[in-house]
Amino acid sequence: MTASTEVMRILVYGKDARTHAIAEALRRSGVAIELAVYSDLRIPGLVRTADVFKQGKMTAEELDAMMEFAREFGPDLVIIGPEDPLGFGLVDRLQGDLGVPCFGPTQSLARIETSKSWTRLLMEKYQVPGNVIARSFTSSAGLVEFAQGLGDIVVKPDGLTGGKGVKVMGDHLDTVDDAVAYAEELIRHGGTVVIEERLEGEEFSLQSITDGTTVIHCPPVQDHKRAGLDDTGPNTGGMGSYSAANGTLPFLETSDLEEAQRINETVIRVLQEETGEPYRGVLYGGFMATRDGIRVIEYNARFGDPEAMNVLALFEGNFVEVAHAVATGTLDRVSVSFAKKATVCKYVVPEGYPDRAVSGEIVSVDEDALDDSQVRCYWAATNLNAEDKVELTGSRAMAFVGIADTLAEAEALAEAAASSVGGRVRWRSDIGTAELIQKRVDHMQALRRA
Repeated sequence: MTASTEVMRILVYGKDARTHAIAEALRRSGVAIELAVYSDLRIPGLVRTADVFKQGKMTAEELDAMMEFAREFGPDLVIIGPEDPLGFGLVDRLQGDLGVPCFGPTQSLARIETSKSWTRLLMEKYQVPGNVIARSFTSSAGLVEFAQGLGDIVVKPDGLTGGKGVKVMGDHLDTVDDAVAYAEELIRHGGTVVIEERLEGEEFSLQSITDGTTVIHCPPVQDHKRAGLDDTGPNTGGMGSYSAANGTLPFLETSDLEEAQRINETVIRVLQEETGEPYRGVLYGGFMATRDGIRVIEYNARFGDPEAMNVLALFEGNFVEVAHAVATGTLDRVSVSFAKKATVCKYVVPEGYPDRAVSGEIVSVDEDALDDSQVRCYWAATNLNAEDKVELTGSRAMAFVGIADTLAEAEALAEAAASSVGGRVRWRSDIGTAELIQKRVDHMQALRRA
């Protein structure tokens, strides 16, 4: 089957606002599709967008149930939103058992996200630019000496932690002793820990859509993981993000973005060289601009959350065609463009999120009052109850993306939309503001002068 077939049957696995953004982009493609969604929550945006909706757990233990739904639906294309199903081999089963094309890498390739130690070793083996000084540990042997030798360090669990397991000296850990104690705690719980040098600079993400050969770079995005205003408080899955109308970010130089693009392209190439398989899906590069150039913080094997909302809101063209071309290795035959607009995404979360988040409370928003050309509402980890009311689950609730010619206008749109939500919720009002962005610019200028 091809993307031009009269009706394409598409199955999307996901459980978050990123998945809603993917489903919405498919609907905007202007072609006839039958859309099925498999999710562990009855998320309003997914229930309302899907032709067929199935609620079920997305865990390794439920892989057979996930496969059974795919057999029943008979998709021509499958898109996987979150990282967990990639990590336990959903793509392998779909391709092996059903022969269905998938937008998302196999389990072997998904190690670029599921094992930080594997990724660092891969970059070292192939001399990929942007690598950092790092070492993995499965016991305490040599841990103290390595940490003390680096001085300022970052401690990372080797596997998936939903963006909340990484701790940085100076932000979450006061001393080397604190860092070592945290690392030893992770090891005691049966894990591998990665110790890396602490970098100074500004973080950003570059998401690259690829079929393993052709690469399409999305506009870069800056995420805000800290829970509180002015980047204070604990890490979260992401409180919001922004992108600029000129296709870069205010604190980046042209050479910074070009270098990040080259690094992603190199990683895509060496992944196939290492595994013998083409990487098909989205490669998310988490980078830091430093005074010494671009460094790689991490890699993800899928669209980011919230960064997916920024870039998919700007996507112009036929996303059905692009996703199918990725999955079938024909991306060179399609064209992709992104609107020259600025975006600001603000996540609305339950009161107390992330540590003491309320759940079970009703939340509401008048989606009909939003201008879809200027503001997108993407529903996240909420649940439609028996009375068709939306309940908070204790995780991020919904994301609003303002789309405009300038960041100031986009921020105002997102802020107004977030302010319209009823219920026990909060959000970061500073994301996308001129004041916060100028701090990023000033920071990088000071580092480059040093």
